[in-house]
Amino acid sequence: MTAKAGTAAPAPAGSRRLLRQLRDIMAGSGTAQARLDRIVRTIAAEMVAEVCSCYIMRPGEILELFATEGLKAAAVHVTRLRVGEGLVGEIAARRRPLALADARAHPNFAYRPETGEEAYSALMGVPLLRGERVLGVLVVQNKAQRQYHDEEIEALETIAMVVAELAASGELVSPDDLRQATGALLPARLEGVRFNPGVAVGTVVLHRRSSAVRTVVAEDPGAEQDRLSAAVTAMQADLDAMFAATELAAGGEHRDVLETYRMFAADQGWLRRIDEAIRSGLTAEAAVERVRIDSRLRMEQVRDPYLRERLADIEDLADRLLRYLTAPGSAQGRLAQQLPKDAVVIARTMGPAELLDYDRSRLKALVLEEGSPTAHVAIIARALDIPVVGRVAGVLSQAEPDDPIVVDAENAQVFLRPAQRTIAQVEDSLRARAARSETLSSLRGLPAKTRDGTAISLQINAGLLVDLDHLDETAADGIGLYRTEIHFMVRSSFPSVAAQTNLYRRILAKAGARPVVFRLLDAGGDKRLPYWADMQEENPALGWRALRVALDRPALMRQQMRALIEAADGGPLTILLPMVAEVAEFDAARSIMQRELDREARLGRPLPCPLRVGAMLEVPSLAFQLPALISRCDFLAIGSNDLSQFLFAADRGNPHVANRFDTLSPPFLSFLRRVVRHCEAAGRAVSVCGEMASHPLEAMALVGIGVRTLSMTPSAVLPVKAMVRSLDLTAVEPYLASLLDLPDRSLRERLRNFAVDRGVEL
Repeated sequence: MTAKAGTAAPAPAGSRRLLRQLRDIMAGSGTAQARLDRIVRTIAAEMVAEVCSCYIMRPGEILELFATEGLKAAAVHVTRLRVGEGLVGEIAARRRPLALADARAHPNFAYRPETGEEAYSALMGVPLLRGERVLGVLVVQNKAQRQYHDEEIEALETIAMVVAELAASGELVSPDDLRQATGALLPARLEGVRFNPGVAVGTVVLHRRSSAVRTVVAEDPGAEQDRLSAAVTAMQADLDAMFAATELAAGGEHRDVLETYRMFAADQGWLRRIDEAIRSGLTAEAAVERVRIDSRLRMEQVRDPYLRERLADIEDLADRLLRYLTAPGSAQGRLAQQLPKDAVVIARTMGPAELLDYDRSRLKALVLEEGSPTAHVAIIARALDIPVVGRVAGVLSQAEPDDPIVVDAENAQVFLRPAQRTIAQVEDSLRARAARSETLSSLRGLPAKTRDGTAISLQINAGLLVDLDHLDETAADGIGLYRTEIHFMVRSSFPSVAAQTNLYRRILAKAGARPVVFRLLDAGGDKRLPYWADMQEENPALGWRALRVALDRPALMRQQMRALIEAADGGPLTILLPMVAEVAEFDAARSIMQRELDREARLGRPLPCPLRVGAMLEVPSLAFQLPALISRCDFLAIGSNDLSQFLFAADRGNPHVANRFDTLSPPFLSFLRRVVRHCEAAGRAVSVCGEMASHPLEAMALVGIGVRTLSMTPSAVLPVKAMVRSLDLTAVEPYLASLLDLPDRSLRERLRNFAVDRGVEL
């Protein structure tokens, strides 16, 4: 099917007539204010409304009544509402249409006596959108109570695109007036979430989407469909060439991301909606923009975080297609922006192909207002080793092009317009880090042994195939935790057994003789799969997730086990069961796994040898069944992230309580020491694979309570090794034991002082 295909009926002649009238008004003579006055009169007449009003955004997020047909003329340029105030303010704040049969009954109705609108009941309003910016609000009102139909809302949204072009032209409100200058030139320190580690000093580049849609109404719909078809063909060919780039040619999860993006680009439903918009009377560019707005409004109401993140892919595709339509043949639709040599790109969201548009040699870091570590752009950035900080609230409103910026993705911080001395300090720190990195590199070939000769196994956590490159870089002993769920999250459908087998086989091959601990699918909670129905749970962290899902849907576990068994091909295989809450769950999971082992044996396929199965201790209840558990499992892995939030009843994703409790506290360390002692007595291996193991001070405490295997983020391996090699266990063990009965909230400062006094490298 081509881009021209579609089955929807043509738009009513009235809608096309109104668009033509608006086009003529836009192209006519007179001031912008005079044209806006004619526009609202025309809309009111054609939509059979007693009132049509247009509000334009002023500095300070103020919506000013700029034109009206039906309300009192004296209210123009007098009536003002803040964003979020009244129904007009709510439309701007939510960036969504609003249609009410009785507007006065709505709790947000704000009466302005100077307008005379008390006589009107029904109200329909839509935002004036330009890209992701709200430029104003367009409203129609009727005296009688009435229900506005979806077709009327869609028609007003299309009309709003025309009015938005007038609002964006700079003729109604000058660009200088619209700039939010208050505080814009002051230094700012912003916090977010680390998506990919690293530190960069550079120059702000604001990510710009497509140029404006200048022509909205089509003269010849057939010609517009031909233009769309040619642009789609050219775009898809360019994507094929881009994804074949050397840096991304190798397989891995980033290839799954790109293939999913390619599927979006060829989606016939998306193309059909654009075609229908063209046949309603819009140009190809306006049709793409119209469908983009519709998709954004729908996706912003979706609660599922993964599906919301796909909005970035849709925005990327719409923007890319617009560039092919507005400038065919220019650099194959790529961004023509000239980057500074130290560019730090700032965006609200970004699709994976948009990141690839930028010159990799000049791109030093990426800052996003939204997103998550599993967003497609974050996965591509990780494959390209670009530092990323996401969820940085307000960064777009505060950043200006060419501002100096420091991105500290290690600590999830962004410094806008820092003082020169701050930049100098960061550059000095980067040089010191480089020098320390060279020093730490000298430890790569040395064993991780304490000064008194105790060996500590240092392993890495991984979730992407590209993460395995760090095994050789860090000389880690193996992969203490491979998060298999990420492979499931970056795909548009559940991966087949063959796809899983291929991935696991490649992981084992890259690891070579080094052990790999595969954690079975840990989905649910904040790790949603796009092809699962949206689960509405008030507290998803404590809900249907991880092993609970596998036990309720045993086919998922059996398919994953089948893939792992085939990938091992008779070699060693180590499997970790996530979020075990009681021994009965562990037994039930082993029973499902055994059925798959029996099946493989009946088929004459080689079984893993040895097969080791462990349990992840994240739920405190499991600690009270340790003797029974340890007799059944081959090893225990402590997940400090979830364990700490469950033990302290503090959501680690809630900024009000996330830092309220410390893992270096007497109760938490005492809990861990009890678990370690049970494992020691039974001769079972125990490891810690949460964030706690990634910090030298916390790692020192873990070693001090008896943990001998630590699995961490790859960048932490050499710093933790330096700590281990400078540590004397005969000193730290008794000192730590003497602190565990204290009523202190945290032992952090005591342990730090101990390390400084004893020459332990932190």
